[in-house]
Amino acid sequence: MNRTHAAVGALVALSLAAAAFAQSGGIRRTPLVKADVSVPGREAVVVRAELDPGSTAGRHTHPGDEISYILEGQAELLVDGQPPRTVRAGEAIVIPAGTVHDARNSGETVMRLVGVYVVEKGKPLATPAR
Repeated sequence: MNRTHAAVGALVALSLAAAAFAQSGGIRRTPLVKADVSVPGREAVVVRAELDPGSTAGRHTHPGDEISYILEGQAELLVDGQPPRTVRAGEAIVIPAGTVHDARNSGETVMRLVGVYVVEKGKPLATPAR
């Protein structure tokens, strides 16, 4: 495959990831890269997310693990079965596959993070929880 085809393929993959991880009011997710990993049937998706003050991400799950690093601001992390906890800039979180969770920006500034998702190929990056 030549470089042009590879570049077009990467852009299509990122567009599909963006559509799968739909935006809700107050949150912006920007897919940065999507690539195969050494685990068969899995891929890594790296996303930059911004959550406005008072906004929530919405209860959801992922078909793989989420590893995120908070760049700026803070949020209340709401994981089903666990007490709420505040995460702040400089902290990292790991959320196991299939875990229902949400985040609410409990601060007065935009919360920014970089999320790395190691997920099953061909599945939506996030699915709303019931």
